[in-house]
Amino acid sequence: MKYEFAKTEDLDDIVKIENASFSEAEAGSKKVYSDRIDKLKGTFLVAKNDDDELVGFIVGPAVKDRYIKDKMFNKTPKNLMLGGHQLVFSIAIDPEFRGQGIGSELLKHFEENAQKAHRETISLTCLEDRIPFYEINGYIDKGISDSNHGNETWHNMEKAL
Repeated sequence: MKYEFAKTEDLDDIVKIENASFSEAEAGSKKVYSDRIDKLKGTFLVAKNDDDELVGFIVGPAVKDRYIKDKMFNKTPKNLMLGGHQLVFSIAIDPEFRGQGIGSELLKHFEENAQKAHRETISLTCLEDRIPFYEINGYIDKGISDSNHGNETWHNMEKAL
């Protein structure tokens, strides 16, 4: 498996995996992901297998805000060069490749990049059934998020760097 920054030519595969991983109300559109590839060059990682197939990704901005705000899903913030908080908008794995540790590896590589850029924390929102996965990866449940993205109840998960 190799981990690299997302490129424009990855867009269709990213959107396919996003749609397989989230409900229609939660999933980002092709336009949103095109914007994220453009604006989040240093904080958008993809996982590719030995056949160079894109099998997963993780993306989010580095900002001053500690937690995700719903407005960020519609208008992608620009990354801070250094410092701030690393947010995760989405982490998704192709259904055919789940259960192989790719999500944990993406989190690890994302964290390494965040540490190099002197981020204070990494935070994300997740549904209640995903909490154990993030806890295994060192995240702490900080309670119910203000987000109601996709009309869901989200938990703020955070990992101090």
